[in-house]
Amino acid sequence: MNQGHRLTVTALAVILIAASCGGSASRVTRSTVSTASAGATSAPRAQANNVATAPATVATGNSRLGRILVDGQGRTLYLFVPDRGTTSTCYGACAVRWPPFLTSGAPTAGPGANASLIGTTKRTDGTVEVTYNGHPLYYWVGDSKPGDVTGQAINDSGGLWYVLNPAGTAITSAPSPGPRP
Repeated sequence: MNQGHRLTVTALAVILIAASCGGSASRVTRSTVSTASAGATSAPRAQANNVATAPATVATGNSRLGRILVDGQGRTLYLFVPDRGTTSTCYGACAVRWPPFLTSGAPTAGPGANASLIGTTKRTDGTVEVTYNGHPLYYWVGDSKPGDVTGQAINDSGGLWYVLNPAGTAITSAPSPGPRP
């Protein structure tokens, strides 16, 4: 079995195990599984372990969807529609696929971001998650490089996930298909 197939099988196993463990309902589309398996190991290292190592930076960057919110390294940030106010509802298996954007100090505004829209919220494990315009922010493990928006409009963990524009509003359009290999 080649590495690509192993990653796909591993991603499927993790999702099936998570879905069978109870808790909140989780619906993952077929594209979610293939996307997650393609970049399952590419989450930012500090975020992958839910440990913030420095104050976070929120900035903007270019993508197929236009200008979007990114972290200080240009990685795409997402909001989760079921979140209520600044309270995160993404924990457990959800937070493995959608790691929260954590900070160890007061987050700062990078190029294109509005400092007055940046805030934080405390998660149930005591870590501090960055918010923007009242939305907790997350990464998607399927994104492998700056500008990727492979998590856009995915229905997973009981709701939809969207990138945000510089005003902090969800961009609800789906990305245009990229070139096929």
